[in-house]
Amino acid sequence: MSRATDQLAEELPLRYTTPPEWATHALADPLALLCDHAHLEKKAATNALDLLTRWPEREPPEHWLRVVTAVARDEIEHLAIVIRLIHKRGGRMDKMHRNAYASQLRSLVRYGRGPQELVDRLMVSALIEARSCERFALLGRACPDPELAKLYNGLYASEAGHYRTFLELVERVPGARSAEARWNEMLDAEAEIIQRMPPGPAMHSGLPGGANG
Repeated sequence: MSRATDQLAEELPLRYTTPPEWATHALADPLALLCDHAHLEKKAATNALDLLTRWPEREPPEHWLRVVTAVARDEIEHLAIVIRLIHKRGGRMDKMHRNAYASQLRSLVRYGRGPQELVDRLMVSALIEARSCERFALLGRACPDPELAKLYNGLYASEAGHYRTFLELVERVPGARSAEARWNEMLDAEAEIIQRMPPGPAMHSGLPGGANG
């Protein structure tokens, strides 16, 4: 892991730091971890495509369309990469997938509140990207498999870029109020949610025995 990567990890706004030993537990079943990862990339792409039509005014600005489309394209490319690795290793994605972490974050969204709903959705997206960024860094450092380590290290910078993109878009939402205060609330909630997650080979899992720091 490069010095630049370590520095970026330190700059993430997350209020709970995942212990390094999390990666060892998550990598105990690398194929299951890849399958979970693939589902997350698929959901991230779907989320970005859905955001395309969520601009609160009649005509979304060109910047919104261009940036959100680019995020969706990145996520689809990542999905294809992970699916190739799964099939190469003799695996297959399950049709059903649950992510309690993302579900609990999305429960914080103020649905039906116009600009406030969009702000919350962008912040939830930013939080998921930031947490994934942190975890890719840990996996890249701990993974003994060179192919998988290359994957995780390669995705790290992309997730960091997406996290910043979603926060930048928050500032452009018309009618948005108290974005900084809301962001602080979301950061606190995310730190509590991630520590409640059960252990297992998943990107947003916890540690065995609830030993989450």
